[in-house]
Formats: sequence, structure tokens, C-alpha cells
Amino acid sequence: MDTSQLLKGVLDLAVLAVLDRADGYGYEVVRGLRAAGLPEVGDASVYGTLRRLYNAGLLTSYVMPSEEGPHRKYYSLNGPGRERLKESVETWQAFARTMEGLVKAA
Repeated sequence: MDTSQLLKGVLDLAVLAVLDRADGYGYEVVRGLRAAGLPEVGDASVYGTLRRLYNAGLLTSYVMPSEEGPHRKYYSLNGPGRERLKESVETWQAFARTMEGLVKAA
């Protein structure tokens, strides 16, 4: 099974979950996803997801200086982002239970 197709459907949830643990800049979020077991996640997909979630009002951002180069734009969850995360977790858990029941029968 091509996990990249599965990832497309849950990337919002994955990014929100990473940012729920700690604020982060784009590549830090990518590293968090890869460390969690999603090595195939693409940088461009994550950056696009961060922009979309920010534009939807689910994230706030702030800029911090970096010792390694240009300033970094950090993202953090806000109230609506936390609510979306909660809703998405509930949806995911229900879906996972359904799929688990289906694959047990196979």
C-alpha cells in the first residue's frame, strides 16, 4: 500500500499534533513528523499545510532570530487549532476502529 496516499488524508492532523507538543518552524515540523515514523513526508507538503492551516485561522505565527541563518517563522496552535485537533483526533479514532474491524475480518 502506498502510504503517501494515506498521509495526504491525515497530514493536517499530523501537523496539528506535532504543534500541540511544541511550537515549531517549518523544517522542525518536518523533522518531528519524520521522527514519529513518517519518513516519506515531503518538505513542500508540510510547508503548504502550515500555510493553509495558518490562513484558515488555526495557527498563529511569530518570528524568532536564528543563530544558523535568517530569522525563523514559528507556528503555534491557537484556540480554533486546538478545537480542530480535538475534532480530528475523534474522527481519526473512529475511522481507525472501523478499519481495524474490517482488516481483522480479512
